Amino acid sequence: QLQASGGGLVQAGGSLRLACATSGFTFDDHTIGWFRQAPGKEREFVALVSWTSSSTYYADSVKGRFAITRDNSENKVYLQLNSLTPEDTAVYYCAQASSPQTIAIGVSQYNYWGQGTLVTVSS
Repeated sequence: QLQASGGGLVQAGGSLRLACATSGFTFDDHTIGWFRQAPGKEREFVALVSWTSSSTYYADSVKGRFAITRDNSENKVYLQLNSLTPEDTAVYYCAQASSPQTIAIGVSQYNYWGQGTLVTVSS
């Protein structure tokens, strides 16, 4: 199971830190990704961190503003959101890649999803 938290309402230029708590699987053997879905849009990739934290990837739209980290001792993944803009408004989901020790960017490559946390950025 995965549970995302930390969303909220923030002004443009502000920051938030999202957390993803996990349980029930071998956490340190799977890539964890963050995705987001804005109203009327498809779910899109935001960032991922590999099972050992040796690799991270970001969507071009968030590169340089967001940072993903993981703590394998606590089975948690964090997403730091900085310099937020109204275009970042969305429900943010964390998810576990289906295959162990695999880098995955596509939505279909993830099989377990958290419930999502809403981030709203006002202008």
